[in-house]
Amino acid sequence: MFFSENLKKNQDIQHCFFSKKNGTSTGIYESLNCGIGSNDNQSNVQKNLEIVSKKFDIEKKNLILMNQTHSNKVKIIEEKNYMKKVECDAMITKNNSFALGVLTADCAPILIYEQSQQIIGCIHAGWRGAVNGIIDNTLKEIEKLGGNLKNLIVSIGPCINQKNYEVKYDFYSKFIGKSKYHDLFFLKKDKETFYFDLRGFINKKLGGFDISEIENVTIDTFASNNEYFSHRRAKKLGQDDYGRCISVIKKN
Repeated sequence: MFFSENLKKNQDIQHCFFSKKNGTSTGIYESLNCGIGSNDNQSNVQKNLEIVSKKFDIEKKNLILMNQTHSNKVKIIEEKNYMKKVECDAMITKNNSFALGVLTADCAPILIYEQSQQIIGCIHAGWRGAVNGIIDNTLKEIEKLGGNLKNLIVSIGPCINQKNYEVKYDFYSKFIGKSKYHDLFFLKKDKETFYFDLRGFINKKLGGFDISEIENVTIDTFASNNEYFSHRRAKKLGQDDYGRCISVIKKN
């Protein structure tokens, strides 16, 4: 379990970037795998979600998860719609009945709290969502709810480090096609291979807004074998699936 120092200072909310420890799953999913889309025994996944829910003193049905597709879609969670399947990659709410959760295994979980209107949010920020506007869209929705970005606390959780994020030229060219300045987030290995700085790219995107507090929990999911699940590490080891860690935020 890891926490944001800035978010911890606020008594109006609870949050946690959960590691993969202290759960019930076994094998490659050991142990707190919360990936409902994984091939893990679903009974174990549900038990793990129950463990997480108890940490926030809520019923499991009020731990809201997303069907994450690397999109730029943001969902406002309200009483009338929370039971529906949440097809998005970011959620925000003013409701203190719900905890919002994001699942990751190398992508960046982002937890957000807007203090004046007491809006909480979470973002699943992989490269596709980040480059296509998931961060921008989330901040716009917060403003639509009356939030002020100057009152925003943002914490970027554990994700893959640049030295372990090797990509090919086609990946690089997609980013450069968006903006030539995106070259700043790549280190060249050879003619066809680069290393991408996902965390740096996300920080740059957030830095373009008038946000008072941006914090990073600088843990490399790929390198942290004992603490975090990693899609790329699993792939390198020849495993056909991988677990997902959960990050959660809730109003008190």
